[in-house]
Amino acid sequence: MRVSVFGLGYVGCVSAACLAGMGHEVIGVDVNPVKVDLVNDGKAPVVEERIGELIAEVVRTGALRATGDVREAIMGSEVSLVCVGTPSEPNGSLCTTYLERVTEQIGAALAEGAGQGGRHTVVFRSTMLPGTCMNLLVPILEKYVGGTAGVDFGVAVNPEFLREGTSVRDFFDPPKTVIGELDPVSGDAVAALYDGVPGEVFRVPVPTAEAIKYADNAFHGLKIGFANELGAVCQALGVDSHQVMDVFLADRKLNISPAYLRPGFAFGGSCLPKDLRSLVHAAQRADVSVPILAHVLPSNSDHLQRAVELVERTGKRRVGLFGLSFKPGTDDLRESPLVELAEKLFGKGYDLRIHDANVSLSRLLGANREYIETRLPHLAQLLADSVEEVLDHAEVVLVGTRDPAVLSALPHGDGPLIVDLVRLPDAEARRTEPGYMGLAW
Repeated sequence: MRVSVFGLGYVGCVSAACLAGMGHEVIGVDVNPVKVDLVNDGKAPVVEERIGELIAEVVRTGALRATGDVREAIMGSEVSLVCVGTPSEPNGSLCTTYLERVTEQIGAALAEGAGQGGRHTVVFRSTMLPGTCMNLLVPILEKYVGGTAGVDFGVAVNPEFLREGTSVRDFFDPPKTVIGELDPVSGDAVAALYDGVPGEVFRVPVPTAEAIKYADNAFHGLKIGFANELGAVCQALGVDSHQVMDVFLADRKLNISPAYLRPGFAFGGSCLPKDLRSLVHAAQRADVSVPILAHVLPSNSDHLQRAVELVERTGKRRVGLFGLSFKPGTDDLRESPLVELAEKLFGKGYDLRIHDANVSLSRLLGANREYIETRLPHLAQLLADSVEEVLDHAEVVLVGTRDPAVLSALPHGDGPLIVDLVRLPDAEARRTEPGYMGLAW
């Protein structure tokens, strides 16, 4: 394919060289004439493993050249990759100045008739927040081109997963390829660029592709911070942190796995809250600052509060709650987030009814009974014997369980408003219904 790459920094330079190495005909574009001259001389404008030899080779064969002329680049290509920087503004917001500028230039070049060999596809590879492409960049293109995105020209988002220092290796062996497509034809153009590259390909809506890069980088930062904080606590307590982490990493069932990584309701139970409090307290006693670990429980409380706020926004007063124990299939109420949710709603004066098939006041014993009598002493008057009793009572229903009896009874359309705390199996279909609210989806 004939490809133009806008921006010859790390991402653009590596993308241009690697695409040329795959057999594409590539034109690199940059406002900096020094970078343009370096590339045309077969030299890399960045320091990176393998990039120097690769650029020398693809320039020698004629597969890669560079220019400062946007119109020339658009005229000589069918796909444009936008790889310009999106730095932080002083207040932390995303700077889109360079993105907007190059989008205007590409749109103006397309309006002049450049790239008339067929429908041109503009692919944004720069990191940008969800909504940037559809709400900011597509309108710019449509304004300058005088046409409609997805009809007169293609648009896609193709985030990169290149680590400085190993970016050439990462390009040819990526963890995944993500294509956010405005329409299938746009997605096909991007997919053709990477034909032969290993790894799973995800073709998703444009905002999803934009969000994935942030999910990745936020998690990478979180992992590093977690390991460092835990290491500092271990050191203060006289424990070998690397030995701890070796065992931690060996657990592929719960630790290094998809476990716990689906948005849902707050966590609770007799272990997680207690152990987090103990660890943070031990760190404080040892004068070790652990801001990540110290904010896990406050973050959990904030997430629970989101459920309360969803109910408040409805303006309704009769509320039903399905689920009460901290985990399905048990009657353990100790530090259950659903108990705390019920406590908050009852304390705010809501007319509440609760049903959990596993919870019977007469069967609660020991610490379990003591806990509920302390936190929710009025439970007896709130418990309903059946799913139907809750549905008949409630104007708003919070679903905190996947009990089949509850799922089969939940109405569609008519009936109480539904606040989904667990992402119901049919959540995707329900999201189009006016009476459905998902907690974090």
